[in-house]
Amino acid sequence: MPFERSCGVILFNKEKNFLLLKYGWGHWGFIKGNIEKGEKEKETILREAEEEAGINKESIHFLSGFREKINYFYKKEGKTIYKEVIYLLAETTAEEIKLSYEHTDYAWLPYEEAVKKITHENDRNVLKKAKEFLEKSSLVG
Repeated sequence: MPFERSCGVILFNKEKNFLLLKYGWGHWGFIKGNIEKGEKEKETILREAEEEAGINKESIHFLSGFREKINYFYKKEGKTIYKEVIYLLAETTAEEIKLSYEHTDYAWLPYEEAVKKITHENDRNVLKKAKEFLEKSSLVG
């Protein structure tokens, strides 16, 4: 069975709002993308943040201690793909978002709104864990 490995980021700003992107096929989720040969997780995330949202790497600050993995299956060209996604947590100072062709909209939302807007349950669970991590770190109240 084909296997894909991706990395994504739960990105929040100084107002403690979370960035969600709307993908062209209609679902809302986080910045993420496939790991390219030789890339480390953070390198993938920094590249994807630039490609998908126009956020430069200097404005992204990762929080150590948060790393969540989700797994799922999806269909691509008639084949079932097993996908693993590693999510990290980061704060950004970026204010302007420049969407890629892959996305149709974006939103900076407080937790309660973000968790309702996210399409996939796996992503909602990761956001919940990120909020709990931030509360324990006293970064979100």
